Formats: sequence, C-alpha cells, structure tokens
Amino acid sequence: KDLKAFFNTSGLIYREQQLKDKLPNLSEAEKLALLASNGMLVKRPILVLDDKVLVGFKEAEWKEALGV
Repeated sequence: KDLKAFFNTSGLIYREQQLKDKLPNLSEAEKLALLASNGMLVKRPILVLDDKVLVGFKEAEWKEALGV
C-alpha cells in the first residue's frame, strides 16, 4: 500500500500541518517518521492479514477479507 493510505486525511493535525501539499514531496522515510511521531496522523482501524492490509473501515471490504 502507498503510505498516503495510512494518513488520517480528515484529522485536525493533518490539516494544520498542511500535509496534503507536503506529502508528495516527502521521502518514504520522512512519511514513516511523521506517522510514528503522532498517532493522530494514523488512519484507523488497521487490519493486518497474511496477504493484505486494510486501512480504514469499509464494511464490504472487511467482510470479504474476513470471509463473513
């Protein structure tokens, strides 16, 4: 997954830091450092399965992934 998918784009801190404009110019290491620096920047929930990672809740996607 693209690291942008892990950012909580509707969060206050994301907007305050104007990350929409900054992310395209950041390296992967810089994006990871940002995500690690503040949990409020991380989109939730995150589900890690053997063969995929789901970020954010989309009911149909989760049901399919979990075989429900």
